[in-house]
Amino acid sequence: MIILHGRKVVGGTAAGEALVTRDTISGWGGIDPQTGVIVELRHELRGQSFKDKILVFPGAKGSSGWSGFFHRARIAGAAPKGMIFNRMTTKIALGAVVTHSPAVTDLDQDPLAVIETGDWVEIDADQGIVKVTKKRERQEPEAKREASQATHAD
Repeated sequence: MIILHGRKVVGGTAAGEALVTRDTISGWGGIDPQTGVIVELRHELRGQSFKDKILVFPGAKGSSGWSGFFHRARIAGAAPKGMIFNRMTTKIALGAVVTHSPAVTDLDQDPLAVIETGDWVEIDADQGIVKVTKKRERQEPEAKREASQATHAD
């Protein structure tokens, strides 16, 4: 397990699978707030949803409408469970607040270098702590359990 320390933007706790992008995200015209799907044409996550994920990204881009689209995603039940980002702006701060998702920034390691899509991430924003269980670490116990069950079935 990897533990990162950072600064709270919005308090609370959340846990879930990470969805990671090195691209900034545009709210207005970049996401479908009804589904949480990224629709921006040239975005590396185009077609993927951040609904019920821990969204790990560098920051926001575009207009001040960013927060409004993330607010609509929360109302539709399509917001991310939590947010981890590198670049703090008023746009992303307001967006984090209106989604009511625990959010952290200013981590002691670059989250984009440490966290990968599919990793299990636990955020305790009040303490500024992010715990990361790598996807392969989560799969190893499952593979051992399956092998044990197969051995006992014979």
